[in-house]
Amino acid sequence: MRAVTVDVLLETGRRKVFASAVGWPGWSRSGKNEEAALAVLEDYLDRYAPVVTHAGLRVPQRTAFKVVERLKGGGATDFGIPGAVAEADARPWSVKEATRQADIMVAAWAYLEDVIARASATLRKGPRGGGRDRDQIDAHVAESEIGYARALGIKAPDSSATRVALERAVRSSRGGPAQREKGWPMAYAVRRIVWHVLDHAWEIQDKSA
Repeated sequence: MRAVTVDVLLETGRRKVFASAVGWPGWSRSGKNEEAALAVLEDYLDRYAPVVTHAGLRVPQRTAFKVVERLKGGGATDFGIPGAVAEADARPWSVKEATRQADIMVAAWAYLEDVIARASATLRKGPRGGGRDRDQIDAHVAESEIGYARALGIKAPDSSATRVALERAVRSSRGGPAQREKGWPMAYAVRRIVWHVLDHAWEIQDKSA
């Protein structure tokens, strides 16, 4: 198996640190410090792998993480959201990379749909998600994406149309800086969207177990 080093962003708040693999949207986890965040990121590779495989890509085989950028987090970080935009998010994309990013995003949506189809409607209650059940989580993810799309200047009438528009936008994007004032760079948008989808897919799985 070919060994590779995975580049990682670290976003540090007052109480929590997020580790996010560069170029692998959705592979983002948090911990109480850098070491803990990287350990959780490593633990979640097996859960992230089916999404990568569904996208038709090779699962990254890693021997080490390389921290390429440290970001100052804020309230969103401590609340549990990777909310800081990185310098790496402003890098341009090739056509191939835009396709790859879109494929991972679409695969994450499919993964969530499969998890929802297999889960019971009523989930075990706990601190994660404020006690929401399956369909409430599904609706929350869809509603959030409508807001995320607006950060890219995309307005659509419903969640299905939003996902169609998001996929089209990512596939046609060449990355780079945000295209509008207070908007998101496309790389950050995909990173945030896919993280949110998978975080809640894994939440449903954990509460169904």
